[in-house]
Amino acid sequence: MKDVIFDEFQDIVMDSLIRHKSILDITSKFSESSARVNRAIVKAVTDCGCIKINAHKQCVPTEEQTLTELANCFKSHLDGKICDNCREVIEREMGNHIFYLTSLCNSLDINLYDVLLKEHQKVNALGKFDFR
Repeated sequence: MKDVIFDEFQDIVMDSLIRHKSILDITSKFSESSARVNRAIVKAVTDCGCIKINAHKQCVPTEEQTLTELANCFKSHLDGKICDNCREVIEREMGNHIFYLTSLCNSLDINLYDVLLKEHQKVNALGKFDFR
């Protein structure tokens, strides 16, 4: 069922993309949409203030640390929780980003659901050993 939703979304994106059919247009719009996601997050910090960035040097893992301890060692540097308004803006920008990712898939004849499945299988198989 979930693959049907992905396939339907890919079809809708293909039908709705009129002006930016060139792979060059799509890749530049994809990059722009990524920047807009980043900008929306920055605005949540600098304009709204609902979240704060408290960045500092990440801990340096020792050889004795287990993977669980290592996962607890690294921090997100985020304090607070995004407000409803900022969440709405960020989600809208992420949706736009997904739209252009799907457009890239369509242009390259790649199935978005297959990409998700392969990534899921890789992350599931490697788990914490993926080291991202």
